[in-house]
Amino acid sequence: MSSHLQLATGNEPGLSRYASLAQALRARITSGEWTPGAALPAENQLAQEHGVALGTMRRALELLVEQGFIERIHGRGTFVRQGLSGATMLRFFRFDGGTGEVPTSRILDRRVLNAPPAVARGLGLAVGEPVLRLHRLRLMEGLPRLLEELWLPHALFAPLADDDTAAWDDLLYPMYARRLQIHVHRARDEIGFSLLNASQAQHLNLPPGHPCAVVERAAFDLTGRCVEWRITRGDAHAFHYTVHIT
Repeated sequence: MSSHLQLATGNEPGLSRYASLAQALRARITSGEWTPGAALPAENQLAQEHGVALGTMRRALELLVEQGFIERIHGRGTFVRQGLSGATMLRFFRFDGGTGEVPTSRILDRRVLNAPPAVARGLGLAVGEPVLRLHRLRLMEGLPRLLEELWLPHALFAPLADDDTAAWDDLLYPMYARRLQIHVHRARDEIGFSLLNASQAQHLNLPPGHPCAVVERAAFDLTGRCVEWRITRGDAHAFHYTVHIT
């Protein structure tokens, strides 16, 4: 009996057969056997590998689609989801003269530090573990629009600690994937409001004490591990967010 079959038929208490099968397939994704963007084998081949009926396999795959691990592309097949490419913060803001272009980025500061308590909690690390902290300014049409503070686990992002930041991409998530094989699968954003201190205001060409929108993000890879904790600040007068309720 193959290891895949053992995984598929060893139902955990409370799990249906297809849910247990979906769990086994998800393990093949999170272990790196199927990487983001990779095509899955045909359904009948997977059913044979796991020793299940084709209908059971299809229900398991449908569950993985619902959970966001895979996607079906008509006429092409089933693929592991690529994950987030930009997950742009600009959806929270509307700046005058904005044309929808990708903002350019400038790294203002980069340091390896010991994780303070709040950062350690956000990243799921022990207090004092080494982290890479970035201060980044994002510009549109040459004007500063967003100021960001990013915290990254040093164990995962060590190659970024010393190289030339001028060569970095304006969008970080595709760069994480290409250079480090770290794929951001999902993110959680929390929105609040505050006032800019003198340093923050100077970077954004705004007066000290100006109101700002604050977006706090936790970004996760396919295994559910938090790989980035980010705080983004922008002019609260430009904050704009629409939610459709049906």
